[in-house]
Amino acid sequence: MVPAGYMAKRVCARPGWLASNEVIDIYSVSSCFTHCFTDYVEYWRHNGFWLFDHPEIIGELSRDNSIDMTGLTFFYYKVFAKEFDPDEKCWASFGPEASFQTDIQVPEEKVLAGYDVVSFSTHSSPECSPLSCNHLAEVISVNEHCLLRTFSEAKYHLERGAFNNAEPGPYRIFAIYRLPEWDRPGL
Repeated sequence: MVPAGYMAKRVCARPGWLASNEVIDIYSVSSCFTHCFTDYVEYWRHNGFWLFDHPEIIGELSRDNSIDMTGLTFFYYKVFAKEFDPDEKCWASFGPEASFQTDIQVPEEKVLAGYDVVSFSTHSSPECSPLSCNHLAEVISVNEHCLLRTFSEAKYHLERGAFNNAEPGPYRIFAIYRLPEWDRPGL
């Protein structure tokens, strides 16, 4: 897995419609439920993975644009450098978009929360996380953050077709790390 970047998000509690007693909250890469700190694309400060190279950029954007950062959780992501095409049933290599500078600073401290499978039909920014968006957490065992526990589980479920017909592919596997409270950039 390779470093992909950072994001600050508003973590949501498990929606009532998601019938999975294991889930307490949703840490998905997608922003369908766990919303990003702002509509950040308009600032064009993201990297080639459509995330941020370091949390300080998020802090700068929030201060410069009066964005309320109260209650946000900071995440660091790594991504498997191959994406899975469910129609072709094969893996293909990908990397960050070359038109964006990508120079990710790896955090000294991070806590692994789990693994997410995310759709990328446009091959740019993260789209949907079928574990939460398509209720797959009701039929696939997940942890309290609506994430898979291991990379092997994510790969297995993709290859066996568990994500077929959930969202248009390809799919990418992300490791999601929560940053410790004190690691937030001067907010």
